Amino acid sequence: MGLRLPWAALARLGQAHWFAGNLYEAAVDVPGLLADARPNREPRLLGPGSPLRYYAPAAPVTLVATGVTLAAGWRTGGDRRAVAMSAAGTVAAAALTAYLVKAVNLPLLRGEGALGDDERRRLVRTWHRANLVRLAALAAATAATRRVTTG
Repeated sequence: MGLRLPWAALARLGQAHWFAGNLYEAAVDVPGLLADARPNREPRLLGPGSPLRYYAPAAPVTLVATGVTLAAGWRTGGDRRAVAMSAAGTVAAAALTAYLVKAVNLPLLRGEGALGDDERRRLVRTWHRANLVRLAALAAATAATRRVTTG
């Protein structure tokens, strides 16, 4: 009994976008690039290179679509373990995103001047470690959402 709602397709697309975007950021080391560019860029949240430009429009849609899809899956008697797993993974990924925005992205995007080597290493290491956990949470959420939506 799969959910064939437009919300389900939107949730799955949004989760795929979120995962692929974070995987890409890790592969090209976006925090390192932001740290290196910091002396040459204006300290703006929505300036060139800011990940916020790509995620801000999609994040609310993804979270709402996922919530609607999971609520529908729960109400229609779908796989409740999959619903719970998707919800837990989504909440964990969102919480890690909020942490990374506050702990890493804001200092990199709002700060001026070059970072010291120790501070640069700390910020980049923090981002990559938390992002790895976020990717695992997103993978689990995406797989569980697929189970909820495909029956």
